[in-house]
Amino acid sequence: MSLTSAHSALVTLASESEHTDTHESLSPYVTGGSALLILLLLLYVTTRFNRDR
Repeated sequence: MSLTSAHSALVTLASESEHTDTHESLSPYVTGGSALLILLLLLYVTTRFNRDR
């Protein structure tokens, strides 16, 4: 399979699919809030265990 035929096959495959990027059950606010909460928790744990200062 040559590069040009592989390219045309992939372009055809990509143009035929009807893919949506969002999932209906996942809210961006819940995902972002959860990520923020986890990062703040990690920051708290890191600063509490860093007793070197």
